[in-house]
Amino acid sequence: GIISLISLAVLSYERCCTMTRTAEPDTTNYRKAWTAIILSWTYSLLWTVPPLLGWSSYGPEGAGITCSVNWHSKDANNASYIICLFIFCLIIPFAIIVYSYGKLLCAVRQVTRPGRWEQRILLMVLLMVLCFLLCWLPYAAGALLATFGQPGLITPAASIIPAILAKSSTVYNPIIYVFLNKRV
Repeated sequence: GIISLISLAVLSYERCCTMTRTAEPDTTNYRKAWTAIILSWTYSLLWTVPPLLGWSSYGPEGAGITCSVNWHSKDANNASYIICLFIFCLIIPFAIIVYSYGKLLCAVRQVTRPGRWEQRILLMVLLMVLCFLLCWLPYAAGALLATFGQPGLITPAASIIPAILAKSSTVYNPIIYVFLNKRV
């Protein structure tokens, strides 16, 4: 899940840089792509390894079908990890996505007169941000409620849909991008 969130943030930033750059991109140099991949996976590992070392823990999620962070533990060790996870793996990636797509829209408005192409980009950006929120906010809200709310507030059955939405988030961006971008 974390690598998917970080990848979406990195892709939005890369897309913004590519579209706002004046020079033609060098498609034979994969150095930046490999650097982005390695940094994404390293950042994700930095946030997924701590439960293995004692900062929070992993356990069955929801209906017990999958494994995730122990959302139900109420101790300070677990709560601090959940708060950091929420900030550094949801809020910051979301801020990067909003910043990147906002900057991309501003750049498009400066170089083109308002028209059909700009409307398609605006629609694409709005759909990507909305899909990100639709996929991850229910999961984050459920996790925060399970951690800080009353015990049993989130039932195993109620946690299945947010988990499925979160895990399906990587599917939506390519679909949106392909259908709204004639150049692909």
